[in-house]
Amino acid sequence: METERVRTDRLGVLLDQFDCARETAQVRLTGLTDEEYLWEPVPGCWSVRRRGEAVTPRAFGPGEWVLDQGAPEIPASEYAEVARQVAGGMSVAKVAEDWSVSVERVEEVLAHTGPPEPDETPVTTIAWRLAHLHFCFAGGWEWTFGEKRHEPKQLVDFTPSAAVALERFWADLDRWRDSVGTVTEEQLDTVGFSQYPYGSDPDEPFIGVLWGANLELIHHMAEIALLRDLWRGRFGTRA
Repeated sequence: METERVRTDRLGVLLDQFDCARETAQVRLTGLTDEEYLWEPVPGCWSVRRRGEAVTPRAFGPGEWVLDQGAPEIPASEYAEVARQVAGGMSVAKVAEDWSVSVERVEEVLAHTGPPEPDETPVTTIAWRLAHLHFCFAGGWEWTFGEKRHEPKQLVDFTPSAAVALERFWADLDRWRDSVGTVTEEQLDTVGFSQYPYGSDPDEPFIGVLWGANLELIHHMAEIALLRDLWRGRFGTRA
């Protein structure tokens, strides 16, 4: 019996992983309603809100609806990555610039010993998680394969409509995937092939950027899937 060929080249492995995650996510998001999309399971959630009704100091977006964003900080989950970046030659000033924090805050993170305390991060809605993914992939495409001049946080017109959000998101995700599929072995190893201005993309070989993009898609889609499970079971109902 003929078996499906599994790619083992570096790009092929990452593309197969991405494709599997995307297919699983699309199935899991089938039937998403506006009410579920905007559902706030606990007080103090971050979400997509009308401009002027945002509950956070740095909410952003180009249109009537904006995405909640809090004050700049380095979360405890990123302490190890910050240490790796500095050990790899990135300056403390550059790390501070990337995170929009002070040099003193970065030095405090680097001086931390022992296990970090768990992050006290807000619960975010399905709308927030999907919008976050959307602007990351839209910005990633613009600053890798596009004109490299448009502000990532102004590329996505956030919406309270689940159907509209998903239609736009899948289109941009597929555009990213199509472009990544053309990348050469040389480009995979090129430091700065992506110039995405948030984070360490310009300082990493592109293969590392792809690994991080896949991780971002997988972990946020897993969170969305759990929120869907909680929504379905909030009154003791079963699927």
